[in-house]
Amino acid sequence: MTRQKSTDCDLACAPRDSVDALLQSWAERRPDLDFRPVGVITRLARVRAHLDAELEEVFAESGLTGPSFAALVTLARITGEHGVSQRRLADELGLTPGTVSVRVDRLVEQGLALRAPDPDSQRSTLVALTSRGRALFDRLAPAHLDNEQRLLAALTEPEQQLLADLLRKLLAEFEGSRPAAAGEGRLGLVVTPAHVTMRMRAAVGLPPAPGLLVRSVEPGLPAEQAGILPGDVLTCAGGRDLRSGASLYAALRDSTDSSLTFVVLRGSQTFQTRLTLQPGAAASHAAASGRSSGRPEHTL
Repeated sequence: MTRQKSTDCDLACAPRDSVDALLQSWAERRPDLDFRPVGVITRLARVRAHLDAELEEVFAESGLTGPSFAALVTLARITGEHGVSQRRLADELGLTPGTVSVRVDRLVEQGLALRAPDPDSQRSTLVALTSRGRALFDRLAPAHLDNEQRLLAALTEPEQQLLADLLRKLLAEFEGSRPAAAGEGRLGLVVTPAHVTMRMRAAVGLPPAPGLLVRSVEPGLPAEQAGILPGDVLTCAGGRDLRSGASLYAALRDSTDSSLTFVVLRGSQTFQTRLTLQPGAAASHAAASGRSSGRPEHTL
């Protein structure tokens, strides 16, 4: 309790920053506009710029840039005995094969990585760290982690965890999530995040609604049985507003009677429907979290 009070006091007493000044200026000039999102988005961008500059100093001491370091540590994490394909490396970094090829070129030029033909595919090239590259990773990784911890020194451990949880929730809405593993209970739904829902409804002249837009419904599973259709917007489940996939997973977790009541927006009409859960559906979040094929969607 004492720690929570201390955290609350810190937040309430935090000094004004550059974004506070920006928001005050806009409030005076355009009081008719809601600039609250600027308080989040602009702070994320400005904090990221400060972090990047500090991180680059550590990378530069070893002759690396941020992008080269990302490729180096990813190779250290995923490379097997014979290396890893450039396509796999591109997928892990979320980059195009061409961009990854340039990054690998730089590591090869520095003697940190090498390319070799893939014995299983004439069209594929394997990439692996050299002994010099592995030694650099072993030396640089601890220094990098210490530097990151230093940069977060203003936040207590509970505050760091809270920030990580909030950022995870937000990032999942842009990266999407993987479907539940085979054999787990499923709802039979693919939904888009709220920010995509609002854009898609506006594109067809409908009022924006911060909910989860149903992209597809799988035949024979609970969502279809409950009468949910593609194009519907799920705005509430189990009393929770559905502004994120995390909210839907939480509603599934909290369900105690193997059913869940949804508030559904179809066009401009709102109705309720009760969905009977399959065994295991409430526990599917652990397997579902992660990176999707690039579409910001949640498959449940």
